[in-house]
Amino acid sequence: MRKKTRLAATLVVAAGLTLSACSSGDDDSAKNSIADVSVQAERPATVLDTPYTKPNLVLTDTQGKKYDLRERTKGKPTLIYYGYTHCPDVCPLTMSNIAIAKKKLPKADQDKLQVIFITTDPERDTPAELAKWLPSAGDASFTGLTGDFAAIQAGARQMGIGIDAPTKEKDGTVVSSHGTQVIAFSPKTDAGYLLYGEDTSVDDYTKDLPKIVRGENP
Repeated sequence: MRKKTRLAATLVVAAGLTLSACSSGDDDSAKNSIADVSVQAERPATVLDTPYTKPNLVLTDTQGKKYDLRERTKGKPTLIYYGYTHCPDVCPLTMSNIAIAKKKLPKADQDKLQVIFITTDPERDTPAELAKWLPSAGDASFTGLTGDFAAIQAGARQMGIGIDAPTKEKDGTVVSSHGTQVIAFSPKTDAGYLLYGEDTSVDDYTKDLPKIVRGENP
């Protein structure tokens, strides 16, 4: 039996719902966006009692073509992650972990699974930049999306993910502060019902992806 609990600040941190990865900080709107979750001991996934609706986003893919997120991923198992290509640590690690686990799926399931990487730094992450980065950081089959920052930020907030506009440090480094969670959407309902934090390992994804493809709880 899963233990039901009211979301508290400590659970938010555990679930990865703070701005981190390439920077630090908090986002109260992200903290207040989930009412209840179900927690399974020793399981990497947080099962959301109130699943997210997939953001109504039309962005630009690595081919420079319009990509309707809802329409293109409808009825497909989908993982959505917000990050940026200049991220020094968690973004490439997350993409790599998912890519390794995906390759362990049967070919038919690999073809079904959609992995969507939405940039939080659209000024630098052009379609060409995403097309160059994704195969090296993750997998050539992953979909990279860019577009208007305000639209990207609004879409992320609908999923409880906080994003700040990129800022330039004194040394000239551009930093994008963003939530680091991966959200899985069911092929049965198109709702986001599972949340993974930045500490999710290859083994964790390897165990869970087969059930995610089927729209089941891990």
